[in-house]
Amino acid sequence: MKTVAPYGSWPSPIAAADVAQSGISLESIFVDNGKLYWCERRPTEKGRSVVVTFDDAGQKKDLVPADFNARTRVHEYGGVCQLVVDGVVYSSNFGDGCLYRAEGDEVEVLTPAGLGYRYADLQLDTQRRNLIAVREDHSGAGEAVNTLVRIDLDQVDGGTVITSGYDFYAAPRLSPDGSQLAWLSWNHPNMPFDGTTLWVASVDENGDLGAPTLVSGSTEESVAQPAWSPAGELFFVSDKSGWWNLYRWDGQESHSLCPMAAEFTLPPWVFGLESYDFYGANELICSYFEPDGWKVGRLDWRSGALTTIEQPSSTLAHLHVAGDQLFYVGGSPTAPISVIQLDLTSGAYRYLVETSNYQLDEGNISLPQPIEFPTENGLTAHAYYYPPQNKDYEAAAGEKPPLIVMSHGGPTSATNDVFSLGKLFFTTRGFAVVDVNYGGSTGYGRAYRQRLNGQWGIVDVDDCVNAAKYLVEQGLADPDRLAIRGGSAGGFTTMAALTFRDYFSAGCSLFGVSDLEALARETHKFESRYLDGLVG
Repeated sequence: MKTVAPYGSWPSPIAAADVAQSGISLESIFVDNGKLYWCERRPTEKGRSVVVTFDDAGQKKDLVPADFNARTRVHEYGGVCQLVVDGVVYSSNFGDGCLYRAEGDEVEVLTPAGLGYRYADLQLDTQRRNLIAVREDHSGAGEAVNTLVRIDLDQVDGGTVITSGYDFYAAPRLSPDGSQLAWLSWNHPNMPFDGTTLWVASVDENGDLGAPTLVSGSTEESVAQPAWSPAGELFFVSDKSGWWNLYRWDGQESHSLCPMAAEFTLPPWVFGLESYDFYGANELICSYFEPDGWKVGRLDWRSGALTTIEQPSSTLAHLHVAGDQLFYVGGSPTAPISVIQLDLTSGAYRYLVETSNYQLDEGNISLPQPIEFPTENGLTAHAYYYPPQNKDYEAAAGEKPPLIVMSHGGPTSATNDVFSLGKLFFTTRGFAVVDVNYGGSTGYGRAYRQRLNGQWGIVDVDDCVNAAKYLVEQGLADPDRLAIRGGSAGGFTTMAALTFRDYFSAGCSLFGVSDLEALARETHKFESRYLDGLVG
């Protein structure tokens, strides 16, 4: 029998120290000749990123030296800057910005130090013994220069430019026979989720490119995740329909594979997103988001038939297929982010790498409820509602819980429903939480994503206020005990809500944006024109 106590006063098994003691984070995974590799960031080692695998005894084994940090600062946010081919690791080192090759106990530098170069998004050209990469050049005065380069593996080489002229580049992808290269580019003031272009060019015997062909994209179309099938066909994700859907290019035109109101990619804030991979001759294994969560599907790209695959995760990333095995990064409301292996024939799965070993009784886990609520101008917005939950306590009948409204960062990003001690810290104490995917968030189509254009600090604030109002009207929150919190861009939303709306009793801004003029003036190249769209 539960003890009756007021909401907000319940003793909790989760201490603040538990929340602060975060586990590792998973940045990428690789499957090389059927073997799993991954890159994990370790807070106990000052945020160092390490490429890891399992040894023959099933124990974790680091594949880079103890003083090596497998990260990059390209675009500042970085992303995937590692590659594993035939057991050899290629990676950027955060400290000096150089690229290295690691095999066994031998580590070899591939690019010279001191030139102001940074590298990301690597592709190995085995035929020409080149490494293809995005290079960001900080050697000159003014704005950094981004290009695609080829790096000769037989000498210490800063790279030969193979294409230039755009402000940004990403996702160089070499065809299986090495004859063609696909890549993405875009210019200021666009962000990659606004408008990008996908190109293909032939590759000559030296690794230089022929005249490029535009495959898809414009300033009003966001293209992401180009990938070549084993048969040499080019696939990609585009939001030309209003949703980030999958497409195939036949050399002349593009074909939509499975048109639907769903998103087949995360927003491309970092390099190396992987939401699909090839399975057999005519199928893709893909992840896609609908308002009730992420799903894994098996797509016959010839017929467009999409079959949902049962699996344990509601948040998904970095899909890799090896034979009949799917490896991916996933999490759920009851399980933290992990590397998961799923047998595509039997449906059996197992957790291989977990980011946290924190144990919490399931009776203390508040299960999120996706909600769609009315907001301004006759529109609706989305959120996850977490009711108070504690296996030992309950409130008196008729009492309404205090509510904490959470506003995610980005702002062109989204929250998810994965297991979070930061949220459960409050729900186990008798607080309700609503985590808002306000207008401008990703996952709900291009039009929803563009609601924030010229309206940052208005639409997001309106949606956070209206989420709270909706829950009050539903009897799920106490109107006299409402608070709001958020970090970074969510901190800006929090401060704007407290300043311009007389609705919340309290708020907490965590490293929030507070000076838009200073942000526009001082931020790095990647985001230097971001406010052109958000504010105008």
